[in-house]
Amino acid sequence: MLLKKVQLVHWFCLFSILFLVTSCGVSKSLHDLPDVSAYNSTIPERIKTSDSTFSLGSNHLNKNKQGLWELYVEGNPYERGLITGRLSEELFHKQEAAFLSKVDELVPSKTRQFFLRKILAWYNRKMYLNITEEYKTEIYGLSKYASNDYNHLASNYLRILYLHGAHDIGHAFQDLALVGCTSFAAWGNKTEDGSLIIGRNFDFYAGDDFAKDKIVSFVNPTEGHKFMSVTWGGMIGVVSGMNEHGLTVTINAGKSKIPLVAKTPVSILTREILQYASTIEEAITIAKKRQVFVSESIFIGSAKDKKAITIEMSPNNFGIYEVANSNQLICSNHFQSEAYAADENNSKHIVESHSQYRYERMKELLNQHPKITPEIAVDILRNKDGLHDKAIGYGNEKALNQLLAHHSIVFKPEQRLVWVSSSPYQLGEYVAYDLNDVFKNPNKKLLANTNLNIEKDDFQFTKAFNNYEAYRKLRAEVLSDIDDNETITSSTLLELQSLNPEYWEAYFIVGKYNYEKGYYRAALNAFEKAKTKEITTIPDLEQVDNYIKKSKRKLDL
Repeated sequence: MLLKKVQLVHWFCLFSILFLVTSCGVSKSLHDLPDVSAYNSTIPERIKTSDSTFSLGSNHLNKNKQGLWELYVEGNPYERGLITGRLSEELFHKQEAAFLSKVDELVPSKTRQFFLRKILAWYNRKMYLNITEEYKTEIYGLSKYASNDYNHLASNYLRILYLHGAHDIGHAFQDLALVGCTSFAAWGNKTEDGSLIIGRNFDFYAGDDFAKDKIVSFVNPTEGHKFMSVTWGGMIGVVSGMNEHGLTVTINAGKSKIPLVAKTPVSILTREILQYASTIEEAITIAKKRQVFVSESIFIGSAKDKKAITIEMSPNNFGIYEVANSNQLICSNHFQSEAYAADENNSKHIVESHSQYRYERMKELLNQHPKITPEIAVDILRNKDGLHDKAIGYGNEKALNQLLAHHSIVFKPEQRLVWVSSSPYQLGEYVAYDLNDVFKNPNKKLLANTNLNIEKDDFQFTKAFNNYEAYRKLRAEVLSDIDDNETITSSTLLELQSLNPEYWEAYFIVGKYNYEKGYYRAALNAFEKAKTKEITTIPDLEQVDNYIKKSKRKLDL
């Protein structure tokens, strides 16, 4: 599926979540505001040293030279919410604006906006019943610093509460994997020193602005374990993180049906696991207590257990997958446990999507490196080629590195070490953090251990990378012109193809334009060229084949 269509549907979902101001779900949630009377609502004044350095009591937010924001927060749930909101207020507002700025552009119809509000209000009517008081209280504190520019749409608390289900709703509503994440773990004889290493790409794309201000968050709660995660303004859930005991969590979307009701957002469940589990068994126990409303693989690594497993959850099923007679584990976007062996949705997804392809590519790269190190893990996560090192075009979803990741991360749990990627994509430095040091000395201005950083990828300085960035820009312009039925010059169409010559999508776009203009010979040539490239999914391949047949019929071939 073309990325623009994916973006469009996803923005529909995000927009709808933030605009839930009608129906019974909202009215019930308003009566369920967390009781914060037992907490002190007064926090110290924020001190702004510069545009990139803020402190508030013993809490602080600083931007490092790689462009990552480093946040340290401690306290009870309400304090954590208030402090996080105040320290990151500007980032919080930018993040909301990044979501909402797309609304009028992509959903101009007021009728459709109203219709989607109704649908999503119905979906979310019971979400508040599936989030613990602790996290509702933290979100409530955080919402005190949400932008007031949007409280005519919904109360700040409800907007931020429902925003935590954006990943789930966007994933389920379009019934496809919005995020094509890939994860792996290696341990024992598969790593250089025998200790556990975990790597993952979080390929969640919600626009370029969304990924600009990544936050590496370190949380010291009054209850539970200290932990770090990679997040963004307004988000307390966890998509990638590790706690002080060396337990790690990451999430990989699976194939989902459209749900009838929202339950526990996956990022809130993984936050609970990170804060309250120190072993795989404890993580499984927590997961079994919660009901999710989409299908998700939760990738758990454990320093105490010295291995990794996946918890595979869906609204009506639960499975655990761990490898036998192997010291490596791979996870993409399909389930592998016995619990899902007969699941038709999962089986179809394996056949039709790019999940199995990425799984095989990860396996291939791990086999090329008998002993994994953090540096090798980063090289694998940065890999842009297809199976057998085939050039498949930059941005192809069959690649491990799709050049759109929000972040990439490597963990070494037994040593409490973590490396977080910096922009662009996974190509900047991977910045190192030592959790033992961070939580022992949290008042340092910057928390990174730069002596352990992994070098930036020189690919970002090549002509190929510049061409890819130019391709992305030109592609957006061409797709916009096609939507507006504008005339596009042949030189522009040729340039689009030449900027990313191994990517099937470039030829498909050109073919579609020519077909709609009635230039059937040119269309057929472009579609047949696309067919020679590595097409992302079976539905995409079928679409190309269908256009080839239609073009031939038009030409009486």
